[in-house]
Amino acid sequence: MIERPITDWLPLTMKEVEKRGWDEVDIVLVSGDAYVDHPAFGTAVIGRIMESEGFRVAIVAQPNWKDDLRDFKKFGKPKYFFGVTAGCMDSMVNHYTANKRLRSNDSYTPGGEAGFRPDYATTVYSKILKELYPDVPVLLGGIEASLRRVTHYDYWQDKLMPSILVDAGADMLVYGMGEQPLREILKLARQGVPFSSMRNINQVAFMHDARTPLADYNDWSTVELASHETCLKDKIKYAANFKIVEVESNKWQANRITQQVGNQVLVINPPFKTMEEAEIDKSFDLPYTRLPHPKYKKRGPIPAYDMIKFSVNMHRGCFGGCSFCTISAHQGKFIASRSEKSVLKEVDEITKHPEFKGYISDLGGPSANMYKMKGKDESICARCQSPSCIHPVICSNLDTSHKPLTELYRKVDANPAIKKAFVGSGVRYDLLVDDFNKNNNDGNHDEYMEQLVTRHVSGRLKVAPEHTADDTLRIMRKPSFKYFKLFKKKYDQIQEKHNLKQPLIPYFISSHPGCEEQDMANLAAETKDLGFQLEQVQDFTPTPMTVAEVIYYSGVHPYTLKPVKTAKTRDEKQAQNRYFFWYKPEYKDWIRNRLNKLNRPDLVERLLGSKTGNSGKTTSSGNYSGRKKR
Repeated sequence: MIERPITDWLPLTMKEVEKRGWDEVDIVLVSGDAYVDHPAFGTAVIGRIMESEGFRVAIVAQPNWKDDLRDFKKFGKPKYFFGVTAGCMDSMVNHYTANKRLRSNDSYTPGGEAGFRPDYATTVYSKILKELYPDVPVLLGGIEASLRRVTHYDYWQDKLMPSILVDAGADMLVYGMGEQPLREILKLARQGVPFSSMRNINQVAFMHDARTPLADYNDWSTVELASHETCLKDKIKYAANFKIVEVESNKWQANRITQQVGNQVLVINPPFKTMEEAEIDKSFDLPYTRLPHPKYKKRGPIPAYDMIKFSVNMHRGCFGGCSFCTISAHQGKFIASRSEKSVLKEVDEITKHPEFKGYISDLGGPSANMYKMKGKDESICARCQSPSCIHPVICSNLDTSHKPLTELYRKVDANPAIKKAFVGSGVRYDLLVDDFNKNNNDGNHDEYMEQLVTRHVSGRLKVAPEHTADDTLRIMRKPSFKYFKLFKKKYDQIQEKHNLKQPLIPYFISSHPGCEEQDMANLAAETKDLGFQLEQVQDFTPTPMTVAEVIYYSGVHPYTLKPVKTAKTRDEKQAQNRYFFWYKPEYKDWIRNRLNKLNRPDLVERLLGSKTGNSGKTTSSGNYSGRKKR
């Protein structure tokens, strides 16, 4: 650990509070993650924003919630409020695999140790604080609160749950990226305005007594969802609710959403418009130490920090709208890009790190190549209700130029302290295929791809076709697999031109809604034909606030309300997953028997050959070896 004054970090102990000369704390943040003072960690961002606004902030990181509540009491009663987050991941996704098995590690804890946060961490922390300090407001934030802000299906309990505000007993919730609503809350808190009177702020949610009329703020019109109780009785009504929530969450001119929950009403105010360049720069340019707190020195490294400490996040948001992904539900579909100046300043800061050896691990974002992309005519975007800008086709109003990104890569490369700057985030390959992306009028996509392949691939390039079956891909909101083949052809041509051997690493999902067993067998055959031998794959997990989760629970697509078949039993899911591993001897007889029962001898031949012939070996152009948790 680098030696620096302890006051460079936000305080984790009363001793650190006293060293700053404070007699009380204004705001206490409680987080399920260890405290890493870096812009990739939400608690650090929120804490630094509060500090920049003149508030005295302390952090309770990974408190003991089981048998000793002293962690929650160590700073006493804050002057204004408690802020609560489960951390950078939903705590249930953090804890459990798709098969609901408990994970043995936690990347956001020193030493990677598991067991330092509870299940449903946001709710557990909030309830404890409300018992200890019933008169102090509790504000929820982070991805767990954001994705659970309305009635949602919880895969781990296999039931519908109401807004997290109900179970947590908190006063207010900030959803999405929280900088804009947070600054409004801080301004009003300083003026002495109680949380009960902060109901005209965009991008917050709260519970309201159903017996009292709801004030009409900001000329917002209101859309009412089917009540929580109705959803419990009617899965179709629950599915229909989701479409409203997704559409309103991704509009610039959105409506307020309300939902009856018992004798209360959940109120979700419209989101802020996507941050402009100066606003997002302001968050990234705060005085982070970019290091874990020194208290963790003896407990070992924090894996999530080690993964990103030499990386740069250049933008937020994703306009892909994939059915299984939570990024657009939390960060939004519109891209918030940092300025070149801000990105290059962060690169300079990284080069000063004493452990830096000249290699940037990632110049990226949720999708690596969406930097600076936005609508050509913003008035069209303001009216748009589509959850994706590139499905089923690329919007003609979307500026998909890769030129700003190519130029930024080159400026990073020009830094004399940089040996190589890699792109570790997944690349949205369909944006680089001319047959799909008709907006490529000046050839800048080809220029970007040449730059990417020759300068920024660290041994392999990650892309995510996710499936090969068109019916499944339509439900996923992903393009036809034929575009992946065109991309691979283009990629291989560039590699051959420059005498490179950098395998493509394609990501695939099994058991996704709309995928049947034969589809998985065909996926295995198609990827084998392309030279891939897949090693690690992802089984579908229904996470809250996604189209795929709604289909999994309700059995219908929320936009059409038509039935969609989904693998749900353990046997069905295992059967789909096994086809990925056609090359393993222990699965060959099972695959042969299964496909013969399905009357698909053609797939038996493609995958396994004759019973005595083909060994199943391929000349692989890349093994699939690893995937981030979603």
